[in-house]
Amino acid sequence: MSVVVVFITAPKGKGEEIAGKIIESRLAACANVISGVKSVYWWKGKVERDEEDLIVLKTVEERLDELIEFVKRVHPYEVPEVIAVKVVKGLQEYLVWVENEVREA
Repeated sequence: MSVVVVFITAPKGKGEEIAGKIIESRLAACANVISGVKSVYWWKGKVERDEEDLIVLKTVEERLDELIEFVKRVHPYEVPEVIAVKVVKGLQEYLVWVENEVREA
């Protein structure tokens, strides 16, 4: 299995709720929610500025498609940010823990 870190932005105050649903569904081993992220982005032809929550997940590449579909169902945004980055190296015991926690039942 290949461990990945997934970044998801969410409306301010919604990150913990979304993260909890993902963890309860065992689609990630761990979630960190960082509040107060300031986002500046293009949306529908104009520049938007928002304060958001940033969810940082640790999961495995093999579960990414399932995670993305899940986020599309529970996330309030029309087009939620879901970006995955491969982990090239890390503490082996931690990586094994991630893999074990997201195995399908």
